[in-house]
Amino acid sequence: MFEFKDIYLNEYFTIAGPLEKEYGVKNCDIYLDDYYFGEKSTENAEIKMQRTVLNNLITSNTELIIGGDLTNQPTAFGSASLGRKIPSIGLYSACATTISSILTLSSFIINKTIKEGVFVTSSHNLAAEKQFRFPVEYGAPKPIRSTFTATAAVGIKISNKPSNIKIKGGTLGKVVDSFVKDAHNMGAVMAKGAAETFIDYLSQTNTTIKDYDLILTGDLGKVGADIFKEILKIEHNIKVNNHIDAGAVFYKNLEYSGASGTAAQALLLVTKFIHIKKYKKILCLGTGSLHSPLLVNQKNTIPTVTHALYLEVEK
Repeated sequence: MFEFKDIYLNEYFTIAGPLEKEYGVKNCDIYLDDYYFGEKSTENAEIKMQRTVLNNLITSNTELIIGGDLTNQPTAFGSASLGRKIPSIGLYSACATTISSILTLSSFIINKTIKEGVFVTSSHNLAAEKQFRFPVEYGAPKPIRSTFTATAAVGIKISNKPSNIKIKGGTLGKVVDSFVKDAHNMGAVMAKGAAETFIDYLSQTNTTIKDYDLILTGDLGKVGADIFKEILKIEHNIKVNNHIDAGAVFYKNLEYSGASGTAAQALLLVTKFIHIKKYKKILCLGTGSLHSPLLVNQKNTIPTVTHALYLEVEK
């Protein structure tokens, strides 16, 4: 478990894709007109997205860059960090990368190794779908239980400089077996890990669900969010009324279970939830499906991990 003092979220910069704008994701700094962002490939578009975010956040005071993405061996992060002459750490926790990166960066600051760092992450629908399932161009039908990978990039500056958003603590989750083999059903894959990390965090902090204004999971989608709440109710006798899943509310009136991707939770956190007055104590559960085409094609069950981050926001 992590406990932080005098660690703050200072600035952020966001980019969202064309469908995200169409379906109601608001307050982003840049909206893309198409999926290519002036590049010849979707992978290069995602690199440009991260590079643009970093260009708008990095200053002479930035001492460390941490982040990741979904494309192979964090392709976008590595290329976007290239040539900056700033120490960089690429992390991969699938869609839990946001939370694991913020916890890692905050640890460097609390230990006085650095004073300021930048976190960056992204996901791109065309790049991720091609890697994990089928290229979108194939037109392969997807079941309604599936999620739609969000196209977005998010950067967050974290330091010991006071702001109205305090990073108070968190915990790293354990990798668990989801007992699910369906690569389309990411919500079912991740719900078990989300529930386990949530219960672990409550136990470690000696808190209850009533101590938080909002429990914000990452990208369980509508299907996974229902399973998450059902697990808590049946196995732990906990009724959740203050839970929102970022993926489930990401798109309005779009088929499927909602949004997925490393950027989904981070995008809605900084553009929406930290600005809602009633949400002063926010527990973020970053949900990650640690699957690959290799595991899926060999009919293995899909491992999952969830990390937790606790924020306090002064309105």
